[in-house]
Amino acid sequence: MEEEPRPKPSTSVRRDLRSLSVADLEAYIAELKAEIARVEAEIARQRDVRSAAEALFRRPPAATGSGEPG
Repeated sequence: MEEEPRPKPSTSVRRDLRSLSVADLEAYIAELKAEIARVEAEIARQRDVRSAAEALFRRPPAATGSGEPG
């Protein structure tokens, strides 16, 4: 059974900036920075999960220098 392709989430954050005041624009920047931090934290979390899974399923390296004649 084939897996259905997942639709890409919308990442558009465009706004009409001309209608916003300087204070509104500064608040908007703060919101965007907070969202960037949230996304970066999620990326880090997902990378940690992936690294842990890879470490769990990684084969142990072949033993060298085990005292066996070579």
